[in-house]
Amino acid sequence: MKFYVVIPARYASTRLPAKPLKEIAGKPMIQHVYERACESAATEVVIATDDTRIEAVAKAFGARVCMTSAAHNSGTDRLQEVVAQLGLSDDDIVVNVQGDEPLIPPAVINQVAENIANNRFASMATLSEPIHSLDDFRNPNIVKVVADQAGRALYFSRAPIPWARDHFAQAEVTSLPDDFPAQRHIGIYAYRVALLNRFITWPQASLEKIESLEQLRVLANGEAIHIAEACAAVPGGVDTEADLLRVKALLEK
Repeated sequence: MKFYVVIPARYASTRLPAKPLKEIAGKPMIQHVYERACESAATEVVIATDDTRIEAVAKAFGARVCMTSAAHNSGTDRLQEVVAQLGLSDDDIVVNVQGDEPLIPPAVINQVAENIANNRFASMATLSEPIHSLDDFRNPNIVKVVADQAGRALYFSRAPIPWARDHFAQAEVTSLPDDFPAQRHIGIYAYRVALLNRFITWPQASLEKIESLEQLRVLANGEAIHIAEACAAVPGGVDTEADLLRVKALLEK
């Protein structure tokens, strides 16, 4: 199976400016992500950025870089520009690995690529993991997902779904029900290139705007998203200074 990895990397992060270039264990964060992606079975790994500072650093450690427009409204739009530059065909598979995931296991990159290759009904695939904490279940920054028995995603939400009506009707709830099927969405995506070419022609969907989740544009347009539990634990990415310190502690051991 052949697939490509694209790593979007923006300099102008609002919560942590210059995030891809933050040093962790003697390397910029984007290099850790790139090296993890290179340990996967990807045919090629490309860094996509709109900033020449990131371009210079990435080229210095040997990465291929695609310069993209600074005007994109979403990461998916940026990804489509990259596949156009690479000249990929409609049936080619591209995995989007976020540039702030320096701990991402290469196995899950392979898994999401294999899942879309093996499920022809889907034009997009992603992963999830169980939620065990009531606080995580209620946290709007943790995206929840529900799926059907065939692995088709039914809905993604920042709200706590599914809702265990009888359990949460109790006066004092301090934990989730036993064997509760709540799943946290993990933000890694595999696409068929044809979907990316369609995606950029669609206007934002109303549910996408409400939830601020661009994968809802795919569902709103009748496309199927395959979802499965990740084959390995996926540590959280780096969004804040506190996240950066946590990842530094892990990688500098």
